[in-house]
Amino acid sequence: MSQFRNLTDDEVHRLEATGCSASSWSDVWVAADFCTEQLAACRLEGRVRIASGARIYRSRVRNYDIGERSLVADVTALECRHASPFGNGVPVATMNEGGGRTVKIFTALSAQTAYLAALYRHRPQLVAALERMAAEEAGRVRSEFGRIGSDCRITACRLLREVLTGDRVELDGVSLLENGTLCDGARAGIDVKARDFIAAEQAQLDNGVIVERCFIGECCRLDKGYSATDALFFACSHCENGEAASIFAGPFTVSHHRSSLLIAGMFSFFNAGSGTNQSNHLFKSGAVHQAVHLRGCKFASDAYVMSPALEGAFTMVMGHHTHHHDTSDFPFSYLIEKEGRSVLMPGANLASYGTVRDIEKWPTRDHRTRRRDVVNFEAFNPYLTQAMLHAVDTLHTLSDEEPDAPFYNYRKTVIRQTALRRGIALYNKAIAASLGAMLERGEAPLEASLGEPAHWLDVAGAYITRSEVEALCDAIERGELTSPDLIDERFRSFARRYDDHARRWALSIYARLLGHLPSQEEVDEAVRGGAHARRALREMTDADRARDCSPDKAVGYGLDGGEEERLLDYRAVRGLD
Repeated sequence: MSQFRNLTDDEVHRLEATGCSASSWSDVWVAADFCTEQLAACRLEGRVRIASGARIYRSRVRNYDIGERSLVADVTALECRHASPFGNGVPVATMNEGGGRTVKIFTALSAQTAYLAALYRHRPQLVAALERMAAEEAGRVRSEFGRIGSDCRITACRLLREVLTGDRVELDGVSLLENGTLCDGARAGIDVKARDFIAAEQAQLDNGVIVERCFIGECCRLDKGYSATDALFFACSHCENGEAASIFAGPFTVSHHRSSLLIAGMFSFFNAGSGTNQSNHLFKSGAVHQAVHLRGCKFASDAYVMSPALEGAFTMVMGHHTHHHDTSDFPFSYLIEKEGRSVLMPGANLASYGTVRDIEKWPTRDHRTRRRDVVNFEAFNPYLTQAMLHAVDTLHTLSDEEPDAPFYNYRKTVIRQTALRRGIALYNKAIAASLGAMLERGEAPLEASLGEPAHWLDVAGAYITRSEVEALCDAIERGELTSPDLIDERFRSFARRYDDHARRWALSIYARLLGHLPSQEEVDEAVRGGAHARRALREMTDADRARDCSPDKAVGYGLDGGEEERLLDYRAVRGLD
């Protein structure tokens, strides 16, 4: 405390004259350049330290350090009543309401570390090691004194109890924060109530949001009365109006509508339409079921999925589904309800411009600066390509078993023969596009094709091989990776070499398709073929966009004019040339 000093008697008299009081002025410490104008009509209790330029007006402060140039004004109570870890170490019952996947949160938690803690329960030593790290993080920050960082603005708030902030944090009109941390640049606004939480860098909570036992990741936004309990939100997720309970919301999970309900599930790059209900209505054994919606899934308005269920990546879900489907083998599909059955249209989403728009918009909406979560936006990647290869094999097997069947039953879904044939064609085109793109980038010798193809995973936004994840888990269990930062660096290190790993995988797959070690000429041909396939796919999706922008969609435009005005109004509003 050498940079701080006690108040002089003269300063105490001046402060008391402006309505300030303290339980003990000897416990108030100020910066060397302190002037009495920095305090007015405030009550200071316990130990309070006021850094250079910090100001406290019309507020009660107890056991707090106020950082440089920060403002605390019109706050009913900013107090640390007891020793606290400020949200670190709080157990969050993510994905499963029964608590079997509980993750202990801390300020340095990444999506990848949380994924391991939640999904790898079959490795109890790993889970125990991760929980020890969380406990160490909680112990490191545990204190009897709260802290407000530098350049913060805390105004018109009611009860702030056991709250820790980083720098440049803004709290305006908050109703209640208790046992939580807000990292650099985070914001909480009007009528927010949050208990047992962590808000990462640049996270925002505003307009009546209620959260309890939650981690709100970097650049995430919860707004307009959203309610969340036992939930994890990662990189750039944005949820408003609705409700979440026990969910793992991976990067770019979006829900904007008042009627959305997400319970006991895993999401990633997800979009919830109005009336979305991903719920758990099987309570014979309690709230023990869960659903998983792999990367890029989207629910249409009023879509309903009863847990347990699993959809393949980039699946569009429409209608009500209660038969507990598993479509993980079929990415880029439609899953629709027809006559009470779940009808699967394999690969149909490859022809949708909406898929292209989603994939292209996510990188432009990534405004993170810390970037703790590893996020790979690459459209043509081993993870999705291996799924499409498996989908083609599965569709051929179904067709070969019953060549003339009008439809096929598969994992509680129905696939019509016409959809099966179209799915094979779409997948084959996308596979060629993907292999060409991966062969074109990265560095790996042709001899790499001799190796066994690695199995790829999507670990909460990071594409990575299963062998690398297993090796990482082994290293944690052996005590070689002893901190969250070391775990995150392992994921980042793989991500930096992603193109090399993807090319190596593509070479091994291409060799198996050819039946021999590919020559450079054959690789070059695959690259050219991939470019052609990507152009063909883009022409297909652009045609889909053209249909969506056609004059047929101009219904309701140019109300007070004729046909010419209708089209002119339509083009002006839609921004069409």
